[in-house]
Amino acid sequence: MNQTIQKTMGKMTNYRWTICAMLFFATTVNYLDRQVLSLTWKDFIAPEFHWTDSNYGDITAIFSLVYAIANLFAGRFVDWMGTKKGYLWAIGIWSLGACLHAICGWATEHVVGIHDAAEMISATGAVASTIAITSVYFFIAARIVLAIGEAGNFPAAIKVTAEYFPKKDRAFATSIFNAGATVGALAAPVSIPPLARYFQNIGIGNGWEMAFVVIGALGFVWMGLWLFMYKKPHQNPHVNAAELAYIEQDRENEPKENKPAGKEEKKLSFWQCLKYRQAWAFAVGKFMTDGVWWFFLFWTPAYISDVYGYSSDSTTAQLLIFVLYAITMLSIYGGKLPTIIINKTGLNPYAARMRAMFIFALFPLLALFAQPLGAYSYWYPVIIIGIAGAAHQSWSANIYSVVGDMFPNSAVATITGFGGMAGGISSFLINKSSGHLFDYAAATNMQFMGFEGKPAGYFIIFCICAVAYLIGWCIMKALVPKYKPIVVD
Repeated sequence: MNQTIQKTMGKMTNYRWTICAMLFFATTVNYLDRQVLSLTWKDFIAPEFHWTDSNYGDITAIFSLVYAIANLFAGRFVDWMGTKKGYLWAIGIWSLGACLHAICGWATEHVVGIHDAAEMISATGAVASTIAITSVYFFIAARIVLAIGEAGNFPAAIKVTAEYFPKKDRAFATSIFNAGATVGALAAPVSIPPLARYFQNIGIGNGWEMAFVVIGALGFVWMGLWLFMYKKPHQNPHVNAAELAYIEQDRENEPKENKPAGKEEKKLSFWQCLKYRQAWAFAVGKFMTDGVWWFFLFWTPAYISDVYGYSSDSTTAQLLIFVLYAITMLSIYGGKLPTIIINKTGLNPYAARMRAMFIFALFPLLALFAQPLGAYSYWYPVIIIGIAGAAHQSWSANIYSVVGDMFPNSAVATITGFGGMAGGISSFLINKSSGHLFDYAAATNMQFMGFEGKPAGYFIIFCICAVAYLIGWCIMKALVPKYKPIVVD
């Protein structure tokens, strides 16, 4: 197809990859903003505000719940506003939310009547409890703003991908921009704790405040670039006729959806979308698996600290987390696997994606061995979590692309938001239950399968994470056994 277009219409531009790069950087910033709290709470924030694991678990759980609810509306909002304005609103709100975390300490001091961080750290008894409760409420408020904005990232990015890429390339394009999540998680441990420690050492607050501000400001830089770089393909002067023909090649095979370039498609209402099994299959796949990724994202730094005793700003912890997320970068190749399957077997995109997703669902089973092997070396669980993370990101790139395979472009962001809501609910459940489970395990010295205390709690969660993907895949396959696209008359 590529060579035929170039022969008939001249050399093809590749501006779609520039747009893909913008999606990649937006997703990188998205995950950096999420990670600031997880990488500073244990060693910077908790001592100041007297937090327990349950406090942190409640904050991350509420973030996940708001993110879930906001996803439902974010998809509709992006479909209504369009990708350019919708994305600008999303990243503007979440960047503001990220920066708002920095004033939580000042707000707590003002409400409790304490003058500085040192006084809060030295507090005991009822005063310490009041500080903890008050600060948690302020962080929850900042987290809510962050969640509302961040909910728009994936609906907007998937919609842009559906606009700029033919179906056969969407999983690969999605895997590239989705790798921004991994790069953000990769850059976070080597940048955020040192950044917080640097500002702490030079006496600007307790350090963690400026980490939120600096990372949050990156989103405003992206907004300036997006404002000038993005237009729809048929309106973009950087996209020539050959590239536009390549982008719209699926119209040849789907005459019922054949419309002149630029003509608006008939929109499906949210309730109409829910009538289709395809929408529920996507939601179930997200519900079963998103919580796994968010657990690893939010709790791995605490796991390394709780089980192996390395603080988040220690060289060993930074190296472990860096290696973990470096392994997850293998997920870029996960987006290519369906294309390879299509080329070798001639299967349709949905069948090829489901075959690839079954393969990716097998790798998380290794998480069953993470905690037992951790008794020999902390490298074993880190490597296993990295492999499971790579499998998740590969799974994620393909499950997002299933939406573009099945639904018309006018409904892509809505369905993506619906699935994001399901994923956010699963994250809420796993984060809230994990925080309380770990506190309970430590307080009671709980025993499970030969482990005691917090390690027993972590092993329980690892077991859940291990089997989630296979269960999700089986339910998806049962709901939509064969390729069946939705055509809007």
